[in-house]
Parts: sequence; C-alpha cells; structure tokens
Amino acid sequence: MDSRTFTIQQVFQDRRQYRVPFYQRPYVWNREDQWCRLWEDIRDKAEDRLDGNKAVPHFMGAVVLEPQQRTGLLGVVRDHIIDGQQRLTTLQYVLTALTHALREWDQIKLLPLVDVCLCNDNPQTMEDPGVEVFKLWPTFRDQSQYVQAMTATSPDELRERFPASFTQRAELKKIGIDHPPALEAILFFRGAMADWRQEHAEISAETLATALTTAILTDLSIVCISLGEEDDAQVIFETLNGHGAELHATDLIRNFIFMRANQNADSLYANLWSQFEAPLWSESQKRGRLSRPRLEWFVQTAVQAETGDEIDVGRLYAGYRRFIDGSAQLRSADAQLEMLNRHAENYRALVTGAGESPIGIFGRRIGIWEASPTHSLALRIANSALPPDEQTEIFRSIESYLVRRAICGLTRKNYNKVFAQLLRKAQTSDLSAASFRALLSDGAGEISRWPRDEEFRSHWINGDIYPGRLTASMLRAIFHRLETAMRSEKSEERVPLALDDLDIDHILPQSWNTYWPLSDGTVASADEISQAHILQFAPESMDAHSKLILEREKAVPRIGNLTLVHYGVNRSLQNHAYPQKRAALFEHSNLQLNRKLMQLDGWDESAIAKRGETLFETARGLWIGPSTT
Repeated sequence: MDSRTFTIQQVFQDRRQYRVPFYQRPYVWNREDQWCRLWEDIRDKAEDRLDGNKAVPHFMGAVVLEPQQRTGLLGVVRDHIIDGQQRLTTLQYVLTALTHALREWDQIKLLPLVDVCLCNDNPQTMEDPGVEVFKLWPTFRDQSQYVQAMTATSPDELRERFPASFTQRAELKKIGIDHPPALEAILFFRGAMADWRQEHAEISAETLATALTTAILTDLSIVCISLGEEDDAQVIFETLNGHGAELHATDLIRNFIFMRANQNADSLYANLWSQFEAPLWSESQKRGRLSRPRLEWFVQTAVQAETGDEIDVGRLYAGYRRFIDGSAQLRSADAQLEMLNRHAENYRALVTGAGESPIGIFGRRIGIWEASPTHSLALRIANSALPPDEQTEIFRSIESYLVRRAICGLTRKNYNKVFAQLLRKAQTSDLSAASFRALLSDGAGEISRWPRDEEFRSHWINGDIYPGRLTASMLRAIFHRLETAMRSEKSEERVPLALDDLDIDHILPQSWNTYWPLSDGTVASADEISQAHILQFAPESMDAHSKLILEREKAVPRIGNLTLVHYGVNRSLQNHAYPQKRAALFEHSNLQLNRKLMQLDGWDESAIAKRGETLFETARGLWIGPSTT
C-alpha cells in the first residue's frame, strides 16, 4: 500500500482514468451538505491568492485507489476508486464549471491547464475512446447524464441538453423535479464563481481567473492511497463502509457479487443487475417497526426461500455471505445474479399483485393481510416444478388460513415461525397441494391452528367484524372476493372493478335509535343504550327493554349488516330508515352484495343473521378449511 499527498492538478494531469466500480452507490453529494462548504474552501484559497498571502494547502481528505493491470499497449492507466468517489467526482464538476467561467471571462490561455485535468489525450491509442477520454468514469446509473453535462462547454449548452430541468426563463426549476446531479453541481459551482467575480468587480478578470485557477489546481490537496497487489480491495471497502449508515446491506451484497465477476462484469450488470436499480426496489417498505428498501426485503426473502433458514434483515449481508459460502453452486457472480433474477420476477408479481400468474393473483389477494411472513414460502412454491393449478391450490390454502384466522380474531404474532416451519417441512417432503394442506392443518392452539367450518361460521355470523376485527381495507377485500364469486356466468361484468372508493355501510346504522324502533315497537334513547351496556355485566338486573337494545347493538358490527355503497349514498342516508336506504340501493347499486337487500321489506336482527348465513355459504367455498385427514 502506497500513500502520497497530491494537488488536484497532480491527481488529474496524468493520462489516467479513475473508475467508480459497480458496487459503489451513485453520486449523492449536494448543495447543502457538501458543495457549499467546498466552495467556501476554494473561495478562501482564491482570496489568499488575491491578498498575496502565503499559500497553505487545504487538505480535502483521502481516496483509496486500486490500480488495474493493463493487458496491452492500448488504453489509459486505470484505477478503481475503492473510497472517495464522491470527492473526486465533485472535483471534476468544479473543474468543468471553471472552464465555463474562463470562457465567459475570456481567459482562454488558462483553459489548457484545466482541460488536461478533465480529458485524456490521444484517443486514437485508446481501447474505448468514448469512455477513456474522461479522467473519471462514474457508475452505470450516472454515466448518461455525466457525459452530457461534462461535454457541454457553457451554461447555454447545458440548458439545451437538459430542457426538462429549466423554466421558460432559462432558470433551473426549483420545485417538482430532481435534477441530474452533474447538471446541478456544475451550475452551482459556475454560479458561485460568477457571484465571486461580482464581489470583486474592481479587480481584472485576468487576476481573478488566475487566482481561482491556481487555488483549485494547486492549493487543494488529497492523500491518494494506492493498494498493492497483496491488498484485498473487498476487505478494505467493507472496512471503510460496512460499519456506518452510508451503505445499505444490498450495496455490500452488490460489492460481494461483482468482486467475483470477471471480464463479463459489464454484461452481468446490464443484463442481470440493472433491474435492481429501478425505483421499485429502492422504495422504503415498513414491516412492524423496521423500514428497509424493498431490495433488502427481497434478498432476505430469496435467501430464506433457498435455504429454509430465517435470516435477520438487520444482519442481511452476513446472512447472505454465509449462504453463498455454503453453496458450491453459487460461488460465481453469474450464478448469484441468475438466482436473484429467478426469484425477482416472482417477487415483483407477489408484492405488486400484477399479472395472472398464481403468485401474482396470490399477491393481489393477500396484500392487505399483513402477510409478509408468507413471502419466502410463496417464492419457494412459485419457483418449484409444480404446475400452475397445484400452485394456485397451495396459495388458496394460505389465503384461507389468513382470512379465517382474521375473522376468528386469532393472533398474527407468530406467523414468522409458523411459515418458516412450513417452509422447512415443504423442503424436506414431496410438495403438492394436498400434502401442503395437510401440513398447514397440523397447527394447534391459538398461535397456529387453521379454524374449521364450525368456528369460522360462528365468528363470521356473530363476530364484531367492523368496527372490530377487520380494518376497512380488509373488509373491502372480503367484499371484493364475495362480489366476484356471487356473479354468474351471465353477469355483464364477471370481475368487478376495484371497490376501494366505496364506503362501508352499516345497513342498520351505528346510530340507529332515531329511525329504527326495536322489535317490540319501542324506541331507545341514547341514555338507555349506555345503561344497557353497563347492565350487561349484571344480567340479573337487566330488563327486557335493555336486552333488546343489547341484541341490536351486537347485530350492528356483524358481517350480515355490512355492505358497500357509493360514498354519496352512504353519507346522505347514513342513519335513515330501511325503506329510504333500499330505494337508494335500487337507484344506484349494481353490486350482487346488495341485490337481495332490495327484495326485502324490512331489516332487523333476524334479517342480519339470515344474510350472514347466506354470505357464509359463499365464504366457506372461497376460504376453504383445513384437511380432515
């Protein structure tokens, strides 16, 4: 390992290129956190030059470089940036902004001193002139905007190349757009240089240009640490970056993979890794108290699907390394990326609910049931040799298990363990829809049992469904499945559109006492309703009137009393009597859920129970119970 201190001119003047490797994150420095402070340092050094003060180098930190071997005569000397890519990239933006300023100030004689720090000469002796001409070459995600910005010779040319970033008055937009970092950085430093010149309008352009150029090229210094042949770049990278908040676990995993790539690294990135740079994978997803990028949850899920072992997402990188080190088939970068891509298509369908594959349909149906503990098992099933109809039946069993337990008010706390055990059992047995249903049926007790029809029916008809055991989203999902199942082959629209915009309506309203007499014809006041709730804990003191009130109160949140209606209908007739509600349903509702309601003359506790029974017959077929063998 060799360590030396260089000026910016010395760092960039040789015929050399600094490359940002695949595993590095994109450029992320910005105005508030880094650019302003760097400009202040540059300005201070330029001021010292103007004042004739003794030049004292300003130390900008260290970069760690890994020299790359040349395989032939063509090409430039190449170093991989193990640490410090943000610093070196920013300096390239500063130098580019300086060339714009020098042209505008008509100080052309200084340009060659700066240009030699931006571009390598003699492109005819390069293997890839379009790339090697640049002193620094960024990671894939930054390359396109980097080339466009770095080759522009003026702010006007930048505006032509990035029209979406500018207003009609040719000003950089401030709201509603994320600008390419290269564009924004160059314009920031160019603007700062223009403002500085205005501050010193009494000084000649030549003097200012000389002071500024000298300050940038010779008064800023960097320590360059070059690794030797025996130094392990991966270990050093992990040491520098693995213990702070700067990198995600998947950044280290990407490093781990591409350190094993050979000459086909470019192809592997373009064909097998680049999809993981899409916004879908960087979106933050919350599970319990933990929030992680979706890519981290995916890698955890994929490794668990492959191994059957639980992986702590907080130690994902260590878990991934153990998995790869223990697999002879997955040591190469190619094999790892192919494995991840094999699972990625299914995982995307699972978490977005897109497409008509069994796992995509499963994802649509279980998305609101807090079902992430099922994801590894779902990937395992989707990646198996089972035919689609067998996969569909397994997914149907899992959905039924989740829905029945939710209706019955059973805990979700141990789903991680329940489905991890199922995954391990599924890996050690011949998997089929029948064998999986039998495995799922083995659970006993509150934490893992699959409710049978009697228990499911009792809670379906008599349980406090809403408000109560189900959220609004869960209940809408239940109703969407019921509505679809209740439509016949002759229905104009076999599958209903999304019902998310409809209101959940209590047919017998929660505030019922104004328009809804009790079964004996009497009415109840608000005070009587409150008193009845108190008396239920002293049944010996309860009179017949209070019993009727409690019977009604218990009927309100039951599923037989719930439906979906347009919000306008619900809010205009929220607490009105049944005839007005039925008339509104006749006029506005096309749902099968509401068809039989329109045929009834009255609505009471008995009708609620009867409708609950009717809906249960459909529900029992949709969400099957456990195996009886």
